Amino acid sequence: MMAIDEYYLLGRSGLRVSRLALGTMNFGTRGYHAPYGKTLDESRPILRTYLDAGGNFIDTADFYTDGESETILGQLLAETGARDSVVLTTKFTNAMYQGDPNGGGNGRKFMVRALEDSLRRLRTDYVDLYLLHTWDRLTPIAEVMQTFDDLARAGKIRYPGISDTPAWFAAAAQTFATANHLRPLINVQLPYSLIDRAIETEHVPMGQTLGLGVTAWSPLAQGFLSGKYHASDQGAAGSGRLSVTGTAALELTERSWQVLTPLAETADKLGVSMAQVAVNWVATQPGIASAIVGASSAAQLTSTMQALDVEIPAELRVSLDEAGAIPPTSLYRMFTPGYQEQLINPGIKVGDKPSGYAPSVRNWT
Repeated sequence: MMAIDEYYLLGRSGLRVSRLALGTMNFGTRGYHAPYGKTLDESRPILRTYLDAGGNFIDTADFYTDGESETILGQLLAETGARDSVVLTTKFTNAMYQGDPNGGGNGRKFMVRALEDSLRRLRTDYVDLYLLHTWDRLTPIAEVMQTFDDLARAGKIRYPGISDTPAWFAAAAQTFATANHLRPLINVQLPYSLIDRAIETEHVPMGQTLGLGVTAWSPLAQGFLSGKYHASDQGAAGSGRLSVTGTAALELTERSWQVLTPLAETADKLGVSMAQVAVNWVATQPGIASAIVGASSAAQLTSTMQALDVEIPAELRVSLDEAGAIPPTSLYRMFTPGYQEQLINPGIKVGDKPSGYAPSVRNWT
């Protein structure tokens, strides 16, 4: 069992974070996320519940509720006096200034401007973790990493990281930083759940090898894994926020629905909710530093944090793993043990050295 007030190092750094991070995308009632947003007074008990339980890892972005998430979070952290004891994360990339060709993206001009605006809204002079939100397909990697380093040297950020980029981009960025003695990335934030395991192919081993702790967003797959939904001709129907019209981006497949059966069976055998099992599974997966969870109320957050008290027995974890596993395709089939034992090392036992003899992933400086 784990607890929210047990802390683990994020990536190859000395930064200690909770295994569940509080996502504040729904703090505020403006912009893209407005339909599910919470007012200042509604957000206050959610944050206080997280802090009172010992949580210290908070995630936001300039884009969330058109900047209002940061504004509310800044006010609430000022009220609690907890600013310096939390690991505050914000992100940049999405356009904040319509009509301005440099009003979004990953370029240095917007990157610096976005951070200054975020600091003002958050009522702080630094953020602990500053993330590139999304790859813009345009800005050179060198420009991004040099700007991160400049911001760290100026004391405006403590650590850089990235979110939602190809694995090759993250690896190239980390390699460039290391080769040029710049501040290295310590975090990569990515979608991950029982029905969305694409990052296991490239991103998770990349993070383990290059020292980037993976933080998983949407561990409940937009609430799909809570058990509130049933299949309909148009997608998912149910009582939660994931309506029929909201499933397009989720890419539900027949396999997605099949995952619900072992998930429900596991929850029933353990006497807990499906949501708690799903969150616990993500938080305890190899390479995952922290799972980002949001909440519409303090009671819901309390229930979610109790997911860390769940212990999934090995046989039940196997059934969950198998239900949501992605079969290797194309060249990835060449990297499976069966393929290599048959064609690369026929009749020969080859593998990593025993645990404790040498690290399976080399540490490098």
